[in-house]
Parts: sequence; C-alpha cells; structure tokens
Amino acid sequence: MQPTGFWADLGPADRRVLAESATRRAYPRGGTLCREGDRSSVVLVLLAGHVRIVHGTPDGREVVVGVRGTGDVIGELAAIDAQPRSATVEALEDVEVLEVAGDRFASLCRTRSRISWALLQVLSTRLRSVGRQWLELGGGAAARRVAAQLMQLAVQHGVPRGGDIEIAVPATQAELAMTAALSRESWARATRDLRRQGVISTGRRQVTIHRMAELRRLAS
Repeated sequence: MQPTGFWADLGPADRRVLAESATRRAYPRGGTLCREGDRSSVVLVLLAGHVRIVHGTPDGREVVVGVRGTGDVIGELAAIDAQPRSATVEALEDVEVLEVAGDRFASLCRTRSRISWALLQVLSTRLRSVGRQWLELGGGAAARRVAAQLMQLAVQHGVPRGGDIEIAVPATQAELAMTAALSRESWARATRDLRRQGVISTGRRQVTIHRMAELRRLAS
C-alpha cells in the first residue's frame, strides 16, 4: 500500500534522516506498540499495516478512537509534552514501524522545517476530526454516524472501481461500532439498512460503496 499522511508529506532527505535516526521494528497482529499511561516517548512511523488506537474509560471499558495506516505517525504527543501515553496502540495485522526516540524526534522538528510542517498538518487534521466526532456524538442518529464513518474510510482506504468505491476495512465490525460510539447491534442494523437501499454492499472485511452521493447525503 502506498504511504499517505505524515510519511508521504516528507521529502527524500527528511525520510532518510528520520530512518537513520530510527530503529526498524515489526509487530505481529494483536501486538501492543505502546500502552496507555506508559512514560515512554518513542515516536512511531507506520511503514506497513494498520493499528487501532484504544482509550480506556473510567468504568473500565475500552473504546476504539481511531485507526491508523501506512504512512501515519503515532505517539508524537509524548515527544512534544513529555506526558504519559494517552492511548494504547494495537496492531490489527502484521505491522512494520520506524521507532524514533522522543528527544531525537523533537530535535528534528526544531531543525528541519519540512518535518515540523508535516507534523503540524497531521495534528490539524486530527483536531478537525475530533471536532466532527463531537458533533456527530451530540446529535447524530446511528445511520448518520455509520454513513459518516464509511465516508471517512472511503477517503482513507477507498479504491475506485468503475463507479464504485471499494474499501478494505482495517477493523472488525465490533471495532468499527466502538469507533462510531454505537453498539454492535446498532451498527449492524444501520449497515443492513444501507445494503437494503443499495447504497453499499459488504463482504468479509470489505465494503463497496455504490451510491456515494446518497451516502454523503445521509452523513450530512
């Protein structure tokens, strides 16, 4: 898969400097890259695979708050503010990463403008995404939340196939439901309605969007 996001926004020289400052590691599916509350400040750049971001709630539940893929940067906040990890990162499949010591990453951001600008773009995108999620949680029905989630997946992972868009979904149904702040049953009911309307079709870890305009209308 072609890298996107942070890694794709860097020039060859900046990629080379980061790679020379990093340790390349592999994690198996289900492996933990970092854990919520840890004091480590290592920054991770995903070279291959997908991970999920999991946050623990005060009542002991785990909520999936995001999925990251090839080219994304993870753990950058710990390098910036030296605070404990805010979430746990788990591999959804075999993944390969570059691990950069937090102080080294911070130094590169101060001395190489391309790296700091790429990181700023990542943080800006994530801040906007959080704002949209709060709006959806505040008043969105299940159908609207699922439609918005599928729109986001289409942007991040969709591949055009004629007039359709095929998405290799990097999470289970239960994980997608948690990300949309829905029960698994509500998520399944909403996707079943979308299938019945001919907006989407689904397979194992795959969604095909047939009527993007209608999905966009439902998400608005």
